[in-house]
Amino acid sequence: MAIVRLRGQLEKLAGASELSIEGGNVTELLQGLEREHSGLEGWILDERGVLRRHINVFVNGEPAEPDAAVEEKDKIEILPAISGG
Repeated sequence: MAIVRLRGQLEKLAGASELSIEGGNVTELLQGLEREHSGLEGWILDERGVLRRHINVFVNGEPAEPDAAVEEKDKIEILPAISGG
């Protein structure tokens, strides 16, 4: 299982900052995350199952696309974008 680290509001919604989740690629992992932690539902993926614009996903410190492969030992970071003026 990959280690998923959540930051900001996502950490509060999940009730944890670090979780173990299975998935063959980023999208599958995020779907599993929302399924296992219902407080996150709709915050990471939209109603079509597409990554929301304001969410950034990194695999082993590198920006990752939704179809990027995820290995068992990978470290995934999910961060809401920071905006302001």
